[in-house]
Amino acid sequence: MESLRNLKIKTSTCKRIVKELHSYEKEVEREAAKTANMKEKGADPYDLKQQENVLAESRMMIPDCQKRLEASLDELKRTLAELEDENQCPEFDDARSTIAEVEQVFHKTQAESENADQK
Repeated sequence: MESLRNLKIKTSTCKRIVKELHSYEKEVEREAAKTANMKEKGADPYDLKQQENVLAESRMMIPDCQKRLEASLDELKRTLAELEDENQCPEFDDARSTIAEVEQVFHKTQAESENADQK
């Protein structure tokens, strides 16, 4: 069934982008720690500037990843809504749990950005 196949693909896409987002968040933490360490040790200004560029590039990937995740989530929800009239199957449960997981990621990210704004 082609539409069920699309549901599986869209579910897998959302899962992959969530993993990618977490990976970028961890990368930003690592690069920020490395940058802070270089500043503490009085690293060469050129090296420090290059490290700050790496950190900035890593930070730029997070909003892009969030936009792609949001678009994928919308597509998954649409596909699930179209197929829910059909018989129940395990793919529906997987899609629903993925939707819940992605929405939880969005709420966590939103709360973190609000906390950062308050500081």
